[in-house]
Amino acid sequence: MKTIDDFNFENKKALIRVDFNVPVNENFEVTDTTRIEAAKPTIIKVLEDGGSAILMSHMGRPKGQVNESMSLKHILDKVSEVIGVQVKFAANCVGEEAEQAVADLKPGEVLMLENLRFHAEEEKGDEQFAEQLSKLGDVYVNDAFGTAHRAHASTTIVAKFFPENKCFGYLLAREIESIDKVMSSGEKPVTAILGGSKVSSKITIIENILDKVDNLIIGGGMTYTFIKAQGGKIGDSICEDDKQDLALSILEKAKTHGVNVYLPVDVIAADDFNNKANTKICAVDEIPDGWQGLDAGPKTLDNFREVILNSKTILWNGPVGVFEMESFAKGTIAVGEFIAESTANGAFSLVGGGDSVAAVKQFGFEEKVSYVSTGGGAMLESLEGKTLPGIAAIRQ
Repeated sequence: MKTIDDFNFENKKALIRVDFNVPVNENFEVTDTTRIEAAKPTIIKVLEDGGSAILMSHMGRPKGQVNESMSLKHILDKVSEVIGVQVKFAANCVGEEAEQAVADLKPGEVLMLENLRFHAEEEKGDEQFAEQLSKLGDVYVNDAFGTAHRAHASTTIVAKFFPENKCFGYLLAREIESIDKVMSSGEKPVTAILGGSKVSSKITIIENILDKVDNLIIGGGMTYTFIKAQGGKIGDSICEDDKQDLALSILEKAKTHGVNVYLPVDVIAADDFNNKANTKICAVDEIPDGWQGLDAGPKTLDNFREVILNSKTILWNGPVGVFEMESFAKGTIAVGEFIAESTANGAFSLVGGGDSVAAVKQFGFEEKVSYVSTGGGAMLESLEGKTLPGIAAIRQ
């Protein structure tokens, strides 16, 4: 795996694909700098070598049209502040303007190109557009895991114009290593904690990891599809009725692979889907009509704790309750605490997928787990066993 450490960038121009698709408020102020901070080490390495960095990214979905509200110039000051260097800006990502801005760039300087998706060719993976981008750098560095599952011009196609001079940035390399630890090289026992509301959205992941994990903890809304499939009473809990056979087949496959499956045994049930609803603890398979399970119960959490604390490698994808409501966040917070404790004891823990990342940030576990993935869709596709085009392009 060629990484940025395999190159010296002295007097070289690094064309770096970053993922600066960051959230901004109505005043175009960046509300979460995580993705900018994640790219910083790669950019600094280039500058410290005596090279210059040309940053390219998309923002939003302008659908191939110039859209002022999605211009990367709005985040220029914040990027400069995070990186600690005044970043220059080119009002286009290809053509004369971009080429001139690159020509004027001196070692130690950083240039950000305008939104790639202002050109429809970017998402189409257009080869001529990729070739235009390739003229802007001596070395191509992909550090955008969040878009590695897209075969776009700047994430995949451009790499072919740098047959020898292409590599992964620090962020992308760490993402690949972290997923590899869970999927193949991690110390056993390996435990996957899968939450969220739907079995259907996790089925490919479950099928792909069954021969790689020792323990599978299932929580969140998809619990009730499994419980109902086994004849349990789930009241008004969320359930995918058409996925009950699938749930049973997953349990059967897990048994064949020798995987221990842990489902909730009790839940916090509520008589309405809101934070102020009446609640009570119910056995997971005896939830009364008119009530719905919205969080993991105390016995369940005791069971989960024991499994997690005895694990050496942990993947967490999806919350185990409706953590957005304070009354039903205890289970997800507890799982975060168990993972943090296990990590402190030497386990490797990877958290990925939108909701679990949001929970980790919200409840302050970001620094207490081994790695928090920055790429939702890309991470899920990796766990599903798919080859990501942005990664394959560097390895070819």
